[in-house]
Amino acid sequence: MSSQIAVIGCGHVGLVMAAGLAELGHHVVGVDRNAELVAQMCRGDVAIRERGLPELVNKNLSAGRLTFTTSYEHAIPEADFIFLAVDTPSTLVGAANLRNIRSATRAIAGSLNGKMPIIINKSTSPIGTGETIEGLLEEALAGRSIAPRIVSNPEFLQQGQAVEDFFAPDRIVIGARDRADAEAVAALYEALPGERVLTDLRTAEMIKYVANSFLATRISFINEIARLSEAIGVDVEDVVDGISTDPRIGRHFFKPGIGYGGSCLPKDVAALRYVGEVMGVATPVLSAVQQVNDNQRLNAVRRLRTRLGTLEGKTIGVWGLTFKGGTEDTRDSPAADVVHLILNEGGRVQAYDPGIVEYPAGADDVIRGLLRPSAVEAAAGADALAILTDWPEFATVPLADVRDVMTGRVIFDGRNVLSRATAEAEGFAYIGVGRVARAPTRRRTDG
Repeated sequence: MSSQIAVIGCGHVGLVMAAGLAELGHHVVGVDRNAELVAQMCRGDVAIRERGLPELVNKNLSAGRLTFTTSYEHAIPEADFIFLAVDTPSTLVGAANLRNIRSATRAIAGSLNGKMPIIINKSTSPIGTGETIEGLLEEALAGRSIAPRIVSNPEFLQQGQAVEDFFAPDRIVIGARDRADAEAVAALYEALPGERVLTDLRTAEMIKYVANSFLATRISFINEIARLSEAIGVDVEDVVDGISTDPRIGRHFFKPGIGYGGSCLPKDVAALRYVGEVMGVATPVLSAVQQVNDNQRLNAVRRLRTRLGTLEGKTIGVWGLTFKGGTEDTRDSPAADVVHLILNEGGRVQAYDPGIVEYPAGADDVIRGLLRPSAVEAAAGADALAILTDWPEFATVPLADVRDVMTGRVIFDGRNVLSRATAEAEGFAYIGVGRVARAPTRRRTDG
């Protein structure tokens, strides 16, 4: 059954949700306060780098199931469901900033025409946000005969594969006071696979934070083990191969590197820690997760400095500025942090990233001027090459071409993208994360 849906906020999550719900047969209006962005989306011009998203948006624009507007008055009155998918950035103390949720909630209240649609919070926000939204609506609707209907429906979309994640979820979590409201939201996803987890508001909000914090914990854990492996003289990739055969452990999020980043994991770990502080509950594990993650950036620069003697006056070619491959997003990017640390030590940087032809205006004035048009050009004249994002493209660049344009012969592979043997065969001094030369396997003999 087709429903009328409004999606507030057309960033990474909101646009995927709007286009995905339209593909499921619903009539969706995407609302965003950025008039230029709305105009672009109405033309089918998708600035977000997500595999399959431009095609999905344009297909549903053409079918008339998807439209975009800046006007709440246009989108809200006819909506049966309203999804909140606005940004919730971290404050200085680690708490999620709810100013955009508060603003959107008040705008929704001012545009209602006498009926109360179900309002679904898709934004990652603190435990208790559903009740905050409910309170804001009750205040705004005082004296009117409609009561708020609030649902928490956290997203589990990975940037770079968000469209695939939308259509093939392993679970759909829905929290509400009223079971009927939860079931109504679940019905929107009727055509999708995955387990339905119906619970209360706070539990749904907690599930999101705990899931992301655990993934961050796995990353920090394997990065700590990688540093220990370097000291012991074993290769962490062999260690991962061995432990991942245990079905209780597996390989997911067990890739050593320079740390996690992006708009989710750092913010969600910090927010869950903040909740603990407010509630008087110590969270030493989460504190350690953050500390290990921060140290990975410093360790990357230390290893370059150790090999080069100093970074002062040295040119470092950098491959990768986004927080991971497959996206244009540089928010909380470990790669960008490493670049700033190199610059702070007097190094010169020339960088390439296939996800950003031109660094977003206003995003980082320092880094924007460092971009080069290709991976080989970023390496030209460099004393060392640092691979800081796990783009698959980097493994296909001919290292002979890189060697021919570089001044030095050092590669720091911060994402373990390259083959150590291949790099060394081309004459490079290769530095990986937790990687050492593999010792030959000793054949066991009996007798």
